[in-house]
Amino acid sequence: MKKNIVILLMSCLGIGFSAQAQRKVSELTLTYDASISSGSKEPKMADALDGHTKTIYVKGNMSRAELASALFSSATIHDSKAGTSVVLKEVSGQKLLIRMTSDNWAENNKRYDGITFTNTSDTKSIAGYNCIKAVATLPDGTTFTVYYTPDIVPENKDYDYQFRNLNGLPLEYELVQGKLTIKYTVSKINMNPVPASKFDIPTSGYREMTYEESKKMNVSN
Repeated sequence: MKKNIVILLMSCLGIGFSAQAQRKVSELTLTYDASISSGSKEPKMADALDGHTKTIYVKGNMSRAELASALFSSATIHDSKAGTSVVLKEVSGQKLLIRMTSDNWAENNKRYDGITFTNTSDTKSIAGYNCIKAVATLPDGTTFTVYYTPDIVPENKDYDYQFRNLNGLPLEYELVQGKLTIKYTVSKINMNPVPASKFDIPTSGYREMTYEESKKMNVSN
């Protein structure tokens, strides 16, 4: 009886109960499938990117984001504690290793500083999770949509710079790059331990350069 009264009082005060408690995770693997739409009559870039996958590995303060398509591949390994990163790229037979300081990392992601997320009333189920639709607004006025689940929150909020202010895990989102719109939808969520080897930095086989050098060659992340 007392328990029912407490629940009734909390309901009157507007304190609700989530169907699934929020879960903070320190290790996580996400796989996204990408689809591309283009407003251009030149579909070459869209064809090169369409069907590529994005995989994110998170383990403690370390994260690794991989992109893979038929024409290129890249991986960004980020240490959120040190703020440093290493970008590995394979393009047209070239294997490049780009080292980024914490200042380089901040500069490369500065367009996301001050990003805000505004929830809407729209929801949908993705990969078995109930997701809320939010509108992300960048300081320059650019907006994009994201569906996220508040049921899972990575302890490492810096695994993806653009979503570090999001109170949950993004399972679907759209990005606009010029005339291309890239839609990422999660296809797999794995919360098993991530092998530490995923964050090893190659010691050979790559041409190493600084972030400044990569910008001059237009191959920075």
